[in-house]
Amino acid sequence: MQDGLPMTTERHNGTSKKNAQQQQLTLIDGSKIITESLVRSGADVFIGYPITPSNLFYKYAGKRFPQFYAAPDEITVLQWMSGFSAAGKLPVTATAFPGLALMTETLNMACMMELPMVLIVTQRLGPSTGSATTGAQGDLAFVSSIISGGYPIPVFCPSSLGDCWNLAHESLKTAVKFRTPVVLLTSKEMIMTNRSFDISKLKKLEKGNRSIRNFKEPYQPYRAGEDMVPAFFPVGNNDYQVRLNASTHDNDGMIKKANPESLANTRRLKSKLEKRVNEFTFYELDDNPGADVLLISYGITADSARDALKTLRKQGKKASLLIMKTLYPLAPELIRIMNRYEKLVFAEENLSGQLKELIFGRIESEHIKCVNKIGSMIAPAEISEVFD
Repeated sequence: MQDGLPMTTERHNGTSKKNAQQQQLTLIDGSKIITESLVRSGADVFIGYPITPSNLFYKYAGKRFPQFYAAPDEITVLQWMSGFSAAGKLPVTATAFPGLALMTETLNMACMMELPMVLIVTQRLGPSTGSATTGAQGDLAFVSSIISGGYPIPVFCPSSLGDCWNLAHESLKTAVKFRTPVVLLTSKEMIMTNRSFDISKLKKLEKGNRSIRNFKEPYQPYRAGEDMVPAFFPVGNNDYQVRLNASTHDNDGMIKKANPESLANTRRLKSKLEKRVNEFTFYELDDNPGADVLLISYGITADSARDALKTLRKQGKKASLLIMKTLYPLAPELIRIMNRYEKLVFAEENLSGQLKELIFGRIESEHIKCVNKIGSMIAPAEISEVFD
């Protein structure tokens, strides 16, 4: 690259390169790509309750998952998922905000029990039932604080069909590696809109499994080693007694409230993710040397941000672009990137600027601008005009 020209890097993308002659173009939506990726990555149970705009997951999962269960309501969905996860399965569901709200209590239980699972959340316009057929990016504030006490669960957000494939795989991989529920946050447009896509770009995925981690005898279901993640044995195994407990518990899984060991176990739920967040941090950085402005976006608005960046550069304006794909916990690496720039512009389809508030709070700053909107997608021109 010559000095002064934009340089594009993509971390952890993994998309394979193919010659034009090997292209396999097809019309496809994100629901099929995510579902296929999860199945090929080792997810073996889908439990669902239909809700717009996640219904396509429900439809396609019934054809692709080894086991598919239609639950009578969203509360039951998470209860069943917890049971399957405790038995050694890798469960998945797909929902939208109203369904996720009902799942929240059991999701907290699964977090405390350290049960791997993946929840696909298709965002739509709120509050409440809002508009089920209108997209939005309004659920980030909710999913980033969904666990009582401020404990994190990983939140990934695809910005392209290629991301749908890769991040679905990473969601399941992270759930297993860290024994945690994971949220894959997407949107109506990403899930329901058919696009022309070259499926030959999709990399081959390795199937994950819940193999037994190394541990020191005697076995304790919540004793963790240096990686801060306890070894897992399914309930009903023939070798060890397993206690799964959603209350404050010690290494044996026994309820102990003020016991130092129990409180250390509770603190570990935070540490195991935040101290190792770089292991599951994914982003796309289009860095323009000499630029003092960084445009930041995620999810469905990323396409508009990419187009806006092209327009700005044609106009001779220097700017860089950061597409965040791991939204939570926030990685120090991303903060270091932001700190290299004098000005930041956040583009996201919600009223308050939830990503900006997650990082910098609600305090206004002269060096931070936001492009926000509800009811329709943000157009590239609406981003570009902020730079005028």
